[in-house]
Amino acid sequence: MASKDRILRHKEETRNNILEAAHDIVKEEGWQGLSMRKIADRIEYTAPIIYEYFSNKESILQELTTKGFIKLSKKLELAKAEHDSADDQLEAMWMAYWNFAFTDTEMYQVMYGVQMNCCSQKCSVTDSPYHSFIAVISEIMKDKNPTEEVIKQKYFTFFSVIHGLIAINIINRSDVSESINNQILKDAIGGIIKSIK
Repeated sequence: MASKDRILRHKEETRNNILEAAHDIVKEEGWQGLSMRKIADRIEYTAPIIYEYFSNKESILQELTTKGFIKLSKKLELAKAEHDSADDQLEAMWMAYWNFAFTDTEMYQVMYGVQMNCCSQKCSVTDSPYHSFIAVISEIMKDKNPTEEVIKQKYFTFFSVIHGLIAINIINRSDVSESINNQILKDAIGGIIKSIK
């Protein structure tokens, strides 16, 4: 049994090494620079071994996308836990979302298809932090007794504005300072929160 456990541990370690190598390559060369051959070279394995774990580059991108959404969701939950009021929670969560986009830009790009093709069906509401945001938006709007559709609409209002600002900043590295960007973001979040209360 110990031998079987060791084999499973080795397989999981190799799988993680492949994903780590892919992420490192992307940080250095961008998503267009990622290839199965480069991953194999990076971890000093042959390409056929990489194919034992992932059928193609798309499957690696899907796995990285899943890991990205898990990482982002954890950051959102930590931001939410730092505040008591739903208003403050929602603002902190969107700020954490913004910070994630710029501290792990390559991951954000694959998760949301910024400057690249999105990872097939992986960029969907069910794989996003959607449910975390919906819970807090529902709490803020509870006195209005909103329908599920209205709450969903409010989420997409937030998402459209914030994702749009992120995409603009990733694609067009503008002359706008970080402090101005943060103020624009806070103004947008605050304005939308006021409109849903």
